[in-house]
Amino acid sequence: MKIPPATSAVWLWLRRSMAVLVALAGVWLLACYSLFINPPVFDAAHVANVEADAVVVLGGASSERLPVGQELVAAGHSSILVMSTTSTPGNVDADKLCRRPAHESRVCFEPDPQTTRGEARALARLAADRGWDTLIVVTSDYHSLRAFTNLSQCSTADLVMVPSEPNHGFLEWLPRFVEESAALTASYLRPVCANRI
Repeated sequence: MKIPPATSAVWLWLRRSMAVLVALAGVWLLACYSLFINPPVFDAAHVANVEADAVVVLGGASSERLPVGQELVAAGHSSILVMSTTSTPGNVDADKLCRRPAHESRVCFEPDPQTTRGEARALARLAADRGWDTLIVVTSDYHSLRAFTNLSQCSTADLVMVPSEPNHGFLEWLPRFVEESAALTASYLRPVCANRI
């Protein structure tokens, strides 16, 4: 039986479309690996020599992020640990530490809204008010590029990004890739701060 020319043209178009979609998905996954698993904002050799005004732990995943921040303070990179407090399930460890009696070595701030954009504004104000020029910022590796972008749009402080590493399987990375791709794009299309604080 002979396939009508119109039908074979449709199949050819579908095959080519699928090939293009697969290629685009491959390019996107490679870009996500470069931007979110191994982002260009890390420089381990540079971190070793940094004396910062504060070590900042961004909100969320505090069981993963907070120990990294505490290690940096213990290693003498700064005497001040700054934490975002959010009262959310993922931030229990940092929120618990922030409920302790006030201490000069510990600063807590509550971003409004409770997003990376809110953290960028709040941290920029805090740095400006306290005269902080250099900040070591701890967040999950997948979140580092977006956090750096948002913070640098709001603050004139030098930012040194230090990653914490989540224990994600492949299927857990896909939603992160989608979220971070969309949010990073939004950071460029709609900057957090029109002017640095």
